[in-house]
Amino acid sequence: MDKNLKEHLMSYLLGRLSCQDVAEIITEYLEGAMSLSNRIRFHMHLGMCRDCRNYLEQMKATVQTLGKLPPEPISPHVREELLRRFQHWKKG
Repeated sequence: MDKNLKEHLMSYLLGRLSCQDVAEIITEYLEGAMSLSNRIRFHMHLGMCRDCRNYLEQMKATVQTLGKLPPEPISPHVREELLRRFQHWKKG
């Protein structure tokens, strides 16, 4: 099969998203902020691309793990400095 034809066919079958496209919009997908048409294209790509499915699962696991971490405390000095700066913040 002609290389250009093969690339065009794979692009069509994968929802016209490249693996790089998927990596760039995966956060939007995980946050539920993706449009319906992009979500369909995203799922079409995932249906054909095992590497992107694995990447999605890794991202989900990362988000879940990070969500379990306790918040890091802010030192009193840094807290006071931030409050001082925000009090003088110029309202536009």
